[in-house]
Amino acid sequence: MERTLKAPLAITTALAALAAAIALALSAIPASGQERTGGGADVLPSATELDRKAGTVTLPLFKGTHDGRRVWYVVTESSSKDGAQRRGVNHAAKLTNALGTEAVQRARRVDGVVRFSGTVDFGPRRVVVPGPNGFPPQRFRPGAVGDADYSPLITTNGRTVLNASQVANGSGLHDAVVDIDREGRRVTLDTFDGFYEDEPLQYLHQEGSTRLIAAIEGSTFAPNLDAAPKVGSNDGDVSARSAIIPIVNGPRGVNNPQRQGLESALLGQGDPLNITQEEPGDNGYSPVWDVTPAVWTDGAIDGGQRRRLTDADEVADLFEEGLLASGGEGRPNAGLEGLRALPAISNCPIVAVF
Repeated sequence: MERTLKAPLAITTALAALAAAIALALSAIPASGQERTGGGADVLPSATELDRKAGTVTLPLFKGTHDGRRVWYVVTESSSKDGAQRRGVNHAAKLTNALGTEAVQRARRVDGVVRFSGTVDFGPRRVVVPGPNGFPPQRFRPGAVGDADYSPLITTNGRTVLNASQVANGSGLHDAVVDIDREGRRVTLDTFDGFYEDEPLQYLHQEGSTRLIAAIEGSTFAPNLDAAPKVGSNDGDVSARSAIIPIVNGPRGVNNPQRQGLESALLGQGDPLNITQEEPGDNGYSPVWDVTPAVWTDGAIDGGQRRRLTDADEVADLFEEGLLASGGEGRPNAGLEGLRALPAISNCPIVAVF
């Protein structure tokens, strides 16, 4: 059921002004296999280390080329189940639905080396100046920009899609790179904390399809991702997307156990703690997140009902009850009771669920 509700005026105005371009952001565990004993975490099998306290993950680093020049990339998903098992990455069958669109970069594999048709300029300096409430920011600029052919989604055979984000080349490093060992072929990347069905998780922040997403996440601006079908849909037969839900105006405060949201994140209080609609292992999982922001209404805030949310079904129920409003102006997501997509994409592979 689609609902039109009143969000706080300042937030509504800001979101309307930015709706075409905005979105979410925004104990080391050895990680050599999917099932972990330390805390019972499910970790991306190819990861060699997951540091939950630092919020980092270390992954294999692969060498490729673009126009004869060296690039370095990571692989986190494959649309092929066998390929995912062989590589130790997430299986995301829905990615095949993006084949034939600009969201999938056509690459070649020559002597085992991927030759990319698109690449990234890592040279720009990322700028994010928080607004009075943190979000939306007063000024922003992504720190990395993909060229006209770039997308992290690639195919070399026209059948299988890999999520293969470039993280380094001659122009510099991805903003999420914490450490890189080219000789040892590994890279340590920053992650964000979030939730799926009340379970904590960690996910990468690799690309965003709008400049604001890329800026506030510290990811690469990759507008070709917007071509991935289908806005507002989690249907595995037609969509390459699944929803991620940033709460725009959740509770603030570094030491507040209910803290959450884009406002809080841009004020430097921690990760936004977004909520995903799927997790790795689900048939509907995709790292191509359909950004679907939610805003606490004035009535909910005045009634003292604002709190941390950790489950997409809970978000859908609160939206249906009128306590949350859509922060986007895209198509309504039927699986979330009509909560609207922004619309925009964030490529955020999940690397651990606890």
